[in-house]
Amino acid sequence: MFKIERIAIVGVGLIGGSTALALKRAGVVGEVIGVGRNAASLAEAKRLNVIDRACDLAEAAAIADCILIATPVRQMPAIFATVAPHLKANALVMDAGSTKQDVVAAARIGLDHKIAQFVPAHPIAGREIAGVAAADAALYKGKKVVLTPVVENPPEAIARAEAIWRACGATVQAMSAEAHDAIFAAVSHLPHLLAFALVDEFAGRPNAKTLFAFAASGFRDFTRIAGSHPEMWRDIALNNREALLAEMDLYIKKIGQFRELVAQSDAAQIEAVMQRSHDAKANWLAGDLEYFRDESV
Repeated sequence: MFKIERIAIVGVGLIGGSTALALKRAGVVGEVIGVGRNAASLAEAKRLNVIDRACDLAEAAAIADCILIATPVRQMPAIFATVAPHLKANALVMDAGSTKQDVVAAARIGLDHKIAQFVPAHPIAGREIAGVAAADAALYKGKKVVLTPVVENPPEAIARAEAIWRACGATVQAMSAEAHDAIFAAVSHLPHLLAFALVDEFAGRPNAKTLFAFAASGFRDFTRIAGSHPEMWRDIALNNREALLAEMDLYIKKIGQFRELVAQSDAAQIEAVMQRSHDAKANWLAGDLEYFRDESV
């Protein structure tokens, strides 16, 4: 069993806090150091035993054996630059960002010749609630964590990163940063923007009070992720802009086609679209990925 003497969590919210709790539960970490912008949040994290103590970023970088940066992605360039001069020679740095090409580019600038110590990561385990009070030691159980290693990473750095996430209960998969950003623009970033847009559109209508008074489970389920962290998702939308715009265009095209079927009262084709969607969802939930084609492999 490996052991991390000290891990610094930069951004002790849902993801950072859950990582700390999971590693504590697994018995693989000696001390958890919290770093953040909000003193009250860090005090709450200590009260909840998520972290053992708090300190500033430079001090944490100088003593930590592993640093997890779990902040919105647009905060990361400054964090990399602050960490770099203080980073221990054998320390591992990871992020938990939902975009990867931008984070890798920022790490190359900020960490410079220490880039080999950085293994980019994305835990696929978010919830629509934020803050350290939502942290859960079981958040990663059975969930995926995607690593997008850089060419400079030695095998032992990747192996350490994999071991940390497996200790949290996750399964680990590697892919390129480019593939990651394209995939998650479709399956994560687009759905979040759709949920935010629909709630905002309803809230801006003259009859918004009536609409929300009668909104029930369908609206609640579709818009659940509109309760997600706005700053985090703003950064994701901007930093994965090109891939996200491509996905938005495809969705707008599909909605336009569906609108035309409704306008023409084409019952057969409306039902055909719904049936295909129904079948695809059922096979996905059943774990039958062989149902779907994949021409990218």
